[in-house]
Amino acid sequence: MNPLVSVVIPAYNAADDLPRCLSALKGQSLPATDYQVIVVDDGSSDDTVAAAKPFAIDLIRQDNRGAPAARNAGIAIARGTWVAFTDADCVPSRRWLEELLRAVSARADSGGFVGAAGRTVGLNSNAQAARFVDLAGGLDAERHLSHPKWPFAPTCNVLYRRSKLLAAGGFDERYCAYDACDLHARVRPPAGAFPFVPRAVVLHKHRDSWAGYFRQQRGYGRGLAQFMLCHRDETPWSGSQELKAWGDLAGQLAMAIIPGKSDAWLLRRGQAVKSLAQRLGFTAVFWNRNARQSWSEPMPDVVSSVHHV
Repeated sequence: MNPLVSVVIPAYNAADDLPRCLSALKGQSLPATDYQVIVVDDGSSDDTVAAAKPFAIDLIRQDNRGAPAARNAGIAIARGTWVAFTDADCVPSRRWLEELLRAVSARADSGGFVGAAGRTVGLNSNAQAARFVDLAGGLDAERHLSHPKWPFAPTCNVLYRRSKLLAAGGFDERYCAYDACDLHARVRPPAGAFPFVPRAVVLHKHRDSWAGYFRQQRGYGRGLAQFMLCHRDETPWSGSQELKAWGDLAGQLAMAIIPGKSDAWLLRRGQAVKSLAQRLGFTAVFWNRNARQSWSEPMPDVVSSVHHV
């Protein structure tokens, strides 16, 4: 008998974090037969595979192709009606899957549900960079799902009906980030078909240094540029808008150098780091001639070559 839900975890050099994630999934409140756990090793050079093997999971290995490709590989072998996504640096709460499934089964017409997203909070967010993410709500699915034009949910805590993922073609593997927003735009859930579930909690290990956070956000800036190039007819961006963005950034940086210790100061500093990193990443891609040409092409068909170990 097939499980109700399959959990897909992309993992790259995640040997230190993955056992904690898999232990939390092993302790889910659902019967073990109701869910399948899939780990996709994305060409790790550490002991990720060895860290995963003691657990009763499906393990896939692939060359390093990025998280979107790893998620697609998981979708390809998922046996559940639903597919849940989390990350190797996450710790799902015990009732995570139960609460997500309860939300999509709450109405008699549950066939109309496309998916659901839960609440993500920081795991041991003691460092300034990690605390900033919590204060700013960087992984706040409720806020992201309320966006008037481009709603989405972060892939560390989200559930989709597998048939909808397949119909949409899965994740676009060209993205380095923002693949979740692009996927949601193609799935296009109707109003009310994708609830936010605050009781479906996942703890996420945020970046604990400003340098690590900067690198992450620069990647997000690159992903945003890819998204805007892919959807350029709906997201126009001009040279004058770019110049204004840099001007606004100068003001943020000026405010960030003012010393302080309060949460308000941390928000100013974190926002300045985030904006500078994203601006640099965005500019490097959006105005690149080769990138503009490649993103004028349609999303390629996804052909996953995977094997069990």
